[in-house]
Amino acid sequence: MGNRVYNFSAGPATLPKPVLKKAQQDLVDIFGSGMGVVEISHRGKEFDRITYETEAACREVADIPDDYAVFWMQGGATSQCYFVPANFLPPDRTADYFQTGKWANDSIKEVPLYGTCHICASSKDAGYNHIPTGDDVKYSSNPVYVHFTSNNTIMGTEFKTEPQNIPAGSFLVCDASSNIFSKPIDVTRYGLIYAGAQKNLGPAGVTLLIARKDLIAEPVRELPTMMQFCKHAEKEGRFNTPPTFGVYLMGEVLKWILAEGGLEAMRQRNEEKANIVYSFLDSQDFYIPHALPDSRSMMNITFKCPTPELDQLFVENATRQGLRELKGHRSVGGMRASMYNACPIEAAHALVAFMKEFAHEHAGATTAG
Repeated sequence: MGNRVYNFSAGPATLPKPVLKKAQQDLVDIFGSGMGVVEISHRGKEFDRITYETEAACREVADIPDDYAVFWMQGGATSQCYFVPANFLPPDRTADYFQTGKWANDSIKEVPLYGTCHICASSKDAGYNHIPTGDDVKYSSNPVYVHFTSNNTIMGTEFKTEPQNIPAGSFLVCDASSNIFSKPIDVTRYGLIYAGAQKNLGPAGVTLLIARKDLIAEPVRELPTMMQFCKHAEKEGRFNTPPTFGVYLMGEVLKWILAEGGLEAMRQRNEEKANIVYSFLDSQDFYIPHALPDSRSMMNITFKCPTPELDQLFVENATRQGLRELKGHRSVGGMRASMYNACPIEAAHALVAFMKEFAHEHAGATTAG
């Protein structure tokens, strides 16, 4: 497949090589139809098969029971920021939100259009460097649902478990975009899970939804048809023309996860990759990690050099050595190494080798500030 670099992009991100190779073939002719996968009708028998196989693989990967719907939408996770309260939150009720970074804030700002938003926990004052737990979490008395972003791509923080002890009668809603299927998950603990595909599931343009059927049966208010979860679920993600290639590729990635040993195998692989980099970070005093140790993400490792100038030089030199897309988000700066499921362990080793070399070369630099 040519000269492949190590791609640390936060998304769209690296995809499994076997999936890319199969897609090369299916772009020309899928299922012996004489048509490429991007040419087939979303109502034809070939896409019927893709839809069936993608849902079946998703259900098998996460052991999703029959009382949950599996479907996909467009508009990314960002559209779900308003789809969720529009469908679930009556005007006289409250929803609880964890404020743990940029994407959590994007969800929070849409809630007042529909009902009341209660911030049940926040790490804003600490620069979003940790996940609030324990006594730092204060739920409202009767929320419809509790929303959290399971992994904060920009900040490099991750919930180690779902939020605990949520009020009786409420349900969990999760933006799982940047760590979905990176480890085992108990779907039955959630009312709704949504995830943009472009990190662990496939290309940009598809959003996977896993929803309890009773919760999405009817929206709590009158909504345009395209905004109703139930309509998309009823039509298997084909209420309107879906991004057919994205759905196909997501299905192939899900099959790859199964072939690699499932979610437990993903967890072991991801922990190993993350530990390689975090163990080095903890052994030195040149690089400055952003996330506190108990909140570190397996997917996105964030750190800085002693000065912004060295951050820029680090990214430039790394790029020349085939370590791509390491620049941190503009709101945090520094570097961000995203190592999703398809990122090979060799990438972690290559990154640490470069970090050691760069730190040795610039060891005389003074700490900023």
